[in-house]
Amino acid sequence: MYRKKFVPPLLVKRPPASESVDHRDTEPPQKKAKLEPRTNSQESVGSETSARSDIEPKAPLVSRAAVGPGSKFNPPQVIRRPLVPISNSSSGIGNEKETEKAPKGDAENRYYFNVLWRKFQARKHKTWDGDGVLAIVNGNATLQDVNGRDIGSGRVSKIPVEGDIISLGGKEVEIDSLLPTSDFLAGKPFLKSKEKTSDESATIAPAQFYAKGGFKSPLMAGTGISTVNPQKAVARFDPTAEGALVMKRPAVDLSSKNKTIVDVVVDPVISRHLRPHQREGVAFLYEAVMGMRPYEGRGAILADEMGLGKTLQTIALLWTLLKQNPVHGQGPVIKKAMIVCPVTLINNWKKEFKKWLGNERIHVFVADAKSNVRDFTHGPIYNVMIVGYERLRNIQDKLKQCQVDIIIADEGHRLKTAENKSAQAIRALATPRRVILSGTPLQNDLREFFVMVDFVNPGILEGYSTFKKQFENPIVRSQQPEASNADKELGNARKGELTKLTNLFVLRRTATILSKYLPPKTDIVLFCKPAKPQLKLYQAILNTSIAKRQMGSMETALQLITLLKKVCNSTALLKSRGKDEDSNFSSSIIEEARLAGAAPAAGHSSGKLRVLEKLLVTLKKTTKEKVVLVSNYTSTLDILEKMLNSKGFHHLRLDGKTPTNKRQDLVDRFNRVSSDVAFAFLLSSKSGGAGINLIGASRLVLFDSDWNPANDLQSMARVHRDGQTSHVYIYRLITTGCIDEKIYQRQITKQGLADSVMDQKAGGSNFTSAELRDLFTLDAETACNTHDLLGCNCGETGQMPDDIADDEEEPEEEEPIKMTGWTKASAVDMDKQEETYRKATLKSRQRMKALLEFSHINPEKVTRKDTEGDEGSDSRPQEEPESVIEDEILQRVIEENPTRISFVFCKSSL
Repeated sequence: MYRKKFVPPLLVKRPPASESVDHRDTEPPQKKAKLEPRTNSQESVGSETSARSDIEPKAPLVSRAAVGPGSKFNPPQVIRRPLVPISNSSSGIGNEKETEKAPKGDAENRYYFNVLWRKFQARKHKTWDGDGVLAIVNGNATLQDVNGRDIGSGRVSKIPVEGDIISLGGKEVEIDSLLPTSDFLAGKPFLKSKEKTSDESATIAPAQFYAKGGFKSPLMAGTGISTVNPQKAVARFDPTAEGALVMKRPAVDLSSKNKTIVDVVVDPVISRHLRPHQREGVAFLYEAVMGMRPYEGRGAILADEMGLGKTLQTIALLWTLLKQNPVHGQGPVIKKAMIVCPVTLINNWKKEFKKWLGNERIHVFVADAKSNVRDFTHGPIYNVMIVGYERLRNIQDKLKQCQVDIIIADEGHRLKTAENKSAQAIRALATPRRVILSGTPLQNDLREFFVMVDFVNPGILEGYSTFKKQFENPIVRSQQPEASNADKELGNARKGELTKLTNLFVLRRTATILSKYLPPKTDIVLFCKPAKPQLKLYQAILNTSIAKRQMGSMETALQLITLLKKVCNSTALLKSRGKDEDSNFSSSIIEEARLAGAAPAAGHSSGKLRVLEKLLVTLKKTTKEKVVLVSNYTSTLDILEKMLNSKGFHHLRLDGKTPTNKRQDLVDRFNRVSSDVAFAFLLSSKSGGAGINLIGASRLVLFDSDWNPANDLQSMARVHRDGQTSHVYIYRLITTGCIDEKIYQRQITKQGLADSVMDQKAGGSNFTSAELRDLFTLDAETACNTHDLLGCNCGETGQMPDDIADDEEEPEEEEPIKMTGWTKASAVDMDKQEETYRKATLKSRQRMKALLEFSHINPEKVTRKDTEGDEGSDSRPQEEPESVIEDEILQRVIEENPTRISFVFCKSSL
């Protein structure tokens, strides 16, 4: 057997004494020198060698100490480089390294880590169960999985570093990396969907790896025979033409794959009519559905406010996709498109297609009860289908027979619940390109907004449980008055991250853009004093035993709320009897109120009806304008219709009973004829409050309010739209001190919590017990309870109120909070009471801050004439009505009936 000859290791000379050797940076050898016993004679040699080492440096020797029973261990007297000295002192090398590796927390001693975790395993080759996030705050550690669910907690004695494995809550956790505090607060670790880079956007799937390459001509270059495709790649329309709207090109170069990119240019037939914000909207939608935006998905939400032309932008998008493709030689991007909308808007969509493209360029299929869906699914004639939400549920199986390439959901806020059958029918079609059109995408809470986002881009916000824990709960909690600083910090961070993410596929523009294109608009809120019979009946209902029992919870209070809303509209509504449960409840409570001396009165026993009647009579006598009257209830429309008939005012009506095929004809007729033929248009907000254009009228009256402010905003936007040529006046009628005003305050509060995710954000939709008690209170003495809650110093003469300061300045001459019961004067802490009252006032002002954009007018103050010369009279000049009320019609109504309107909020776009 061959044995390799032993070669002793080279001895390295010891460095001079003047040079210092840093042992920390030297790497030890793979093997240690073997220690062998030596004789006593060798010990003296070693000692002499050690003694001479300080004078004469020599190469280090290997120490062979005697090792055996009874022998004394002699440490080596020469330097052994492989052994690095370790010091246990606080200033040693090891602690210096540990200090350098220790992570740094934030100012509040918080640490966040990306980790791997697993349950305890006994096997040799262990695996990790998943990723997670470890949060350490003041020594308290919490382990969360990627869905944000807490899966372990405990105390840690020291802050771990990267690579450490610790035990926590029955699990092993390995520290992967330090997570910035800002990323944790924003919720980024819990969102699997990552933003795409520009290089990843709009990529076209490459050929398979083993696929055969395309044919290559064997002719050598320069033979004079061209191999180029004779068909030149050119855009459908000239991209260099003046005013051309050119879409974004794909981010990758496809020329290496024998594919040529051409410009996609919107047809000038449409683009020449687009306003700047509409051109921007078409480009945004195109990039979204083509996958060019930096997110995973091909859906989008066009959330422009009412009147900005969402319909026209959608038609421009569909026409472009139906006729063009950025890859030359391929067919159009889409071949079949479907528009889902409320039945009221079907004819309006068909009319808009005809208006902008004509009947020759495109054929639109309307899926009504008489049509055969097979004409759309199997025939090449129709490229676009318009269908109502209800009809879609019946024909979804037939639609699966063809490939629908894009779906447009108009008024898509109707798909606000995951259980919505129309939404389920659309999802069943498996169409990746989905676009929602909605002027009010966020109405009641963030859950509805999540459903809409998940509809257009499934999974981009994870599941609802994750979204609720990581976004909804922190955001809502931060809006509460009792929220701590930590809650506010977390809520603001999550809100910012949610806004940043959703802005990638949600486009929102406000109606302020229209100020350049449309005539001015004036919004007026009229607080109408209730009539005496109305006030008496309202109070009697609240005092009944049945009503007091109903006030216990939200479930039982709904019937009482509906009854009180009817009283605010007209006591005559309580005379109608029905057979449902609500009617039985109303009959019982009205009978008890009648026994107490109050009963529904006939005629115009309503403060709002009296104001409306005077307003319509003045308008008819002095102008040629037309008016739209909107209500949430058909029974209220019946009363309004009787009033119009009694005055001889011609009118049209659209409600839920109006046949679908006649609704657009009614709208067109009203817009076309004069006020002598149709002075008023009665409109049900649920049937025609969205999408239709009533530009023939320049005034609109919202007779009653809905709990959802989005519904009222939709209804009030019917007249201030493209095509309007007159100054628009929007009136909202509210019964002073009653539930009408409470509903209005809640709407303003919802809008005051806005400007967070987009333009609107709503808090929780349920009432607290304190809010329920306040809801069923009657304030018969106030001129405007809403203005009382504001506590502004406007003087109630139309002067713009001062803005709310952020420094919580104490209002002047504030009365201390009223005390209930008997209390000793010495036991009352006035400073504490004043502080409590000041905070309550500030809270109300902050929640209704949107009302500071209005001028606040008390009619009694602005109509009071100057009594100069009278003894004891105020010598200050009074404001003239025309200087504060920007409506001549309303000014006349107030002058003739100064006691019927208790307060006015007025805001103009001028």
